[in-house]
Amino acid sequence: MSPVLSPAVAFVILAIFGVVWVGFGYWLGRRNKTLSDFMLAGRNVGLALATATAMATWVTSNTTMTAPQLTYQLGVWGMVGYSLGAVGLILFSPLATRIKMLLPQGYTSGDFIRLRFGKAAWRIFLAISFCYAFGWLVSLGMAGGILVNALSGIDYRIGMSVILTVCVGYTLLGGLRAVIATDFIQTLIIVLGVAIVAWLVVDNIGIDTLHSSVLERRPMLLNLLFPASIMFLFNNLLFGVGEIFHSNVWWSRAFAFGQGVGGKAYLIAGFMWLPIPIVAGFIALAAPAMGLTVPSADMVGPLVAGEIMGTAGGVLVFVVIFSALASSLDSLLAATSDLLTQDIYRGHIRPSATDEQCRIAGKWIIVGLGVFTWLLCFPRITTLASLLYFTGAFVASAIWPIVFGLYFRRTSALGASLGMLAGSTLGLLAYFTIGFYVAALVSCAVSLLVIVIFSAVNSVEFDFDDLENSTH
Repeated sequence: MSPVLSPAVAFVILAIFGVVWVGFGYWLGRRNKTLSDFMLAGRNVGLALATATAMATWVTSNTTMTAPQLTYQLGVWGMVGYSLGAVGLILFSPLATRIKMLLPQGYTSGDFIRLRFGKAAWRIFLAISFCYAFGWLVSLGMAGGILVNALSGIDYRIGMSVILTVCVGYTLLGGLRAVIATDFIQTLIIVLGVAIVAWLVVDNIGIDTLHSSVLERRPMLLNLLFPASIMFLFNNLLFGVGEIFHSNVWWSRAFAFGQGVGGKAYLIAGFMWLPIPIVAGFIALAAPAMGLTVPSADMVGPLVAGEIMGTAGGVLVFVVIFSALASSLDSLLAATSDLLTQDIYRGHIRPSATDEQCRIAGKWIIVGLGVFTWLLCFPRITTLASLLYFTGAFVASAIWPIVFGLYFRRTSALGASLGMLAGSTLGLLAYFTIGFYVAALVSCAVSLLVIVIFSAVNSVEFDFDDLENSTH
């Protein structure tokens, strides 16, 4: 099947976005005078921008491309299960308020773990965070290459390289301030674009035709008792919660949002995000009706939309998915850079580093992350979903140390460390021996059991007041 866009059109779109976003990042970056400005946008982001950046960051290329892939593989529960990622945003709402109150001068999620549980737990948590961050970075880079290739035929490596370069460019120049501002614009593009795509798919094929074709050619996709799909439903719920609760992407925003803003922003963003994976996943159900040959499951979304809508539709899909990808890639670059700067450079390598030295180091780290991600993305070795859910075993093990650590004084530091280790280890074992759809379930359950047992015999009470005056 020939691409719906010519390479020339695709390059023009990439060039326009590249110039606009990098220029915008440079303009916004002129206001960054301090480390707090660069990392946390001055700590006074308002509700509108806060809601937009939370939603846009969670509407990743994984949402717009992996949701159709999972629907194509697991059916109705695939898209419904992916939509449960909204629960993570909603549940993080009270946590964001608590984080801002307990650690008003904090920079990263690592700051909290170090101050709350000590250095051993901190280092285990950092290992988990970096495994997840690099996995997500690679999945986003891969998605950029897949998008460009599926819609225009341009080589995967070229598309991946261009999109990574653009995102690194404006994140480097503008910091979190540029990330949040571009997220606001990208949110408008994503919401409008997804609505148009969904309407055109229904209008061109029709619900009855789509249903009968799926029932005839791939009936298991409509089977609500499909065992793997049911397991995925619960696994994805815990995976999404683990992703958000532990990741510095969301903690950095809790620190950056103005007083009283974080809780409201995450709650609103969660409910706004909820229908997007269902709409994106629904597109994949059209593939059987259209008789499409799908070379790789993670290409099904762009292929269906492009085939239905032609060149104009291809441009729309290209812009929507590019916006979704950029809104997450820039956020992850910024948040991972903060973690490496604050917790590795300042925390381990150069404890006496000044804020200005950390700001300079952070910019070099953003460049290094871009190069590292490019190297890992260059050989496309797996699908987006496989790569993403490999990290589920890691992130789900951090849910209970975060929740118990934020709210309960007697939460054991040793229990938190062992819970993360045991949960990650057994979750990975389940991933390889059973399947990706149970890794987060096993990890979360094991971590909970360990931390509850050790905390039950813990006689030491933590004083939360110790956190409030801590800076780094």
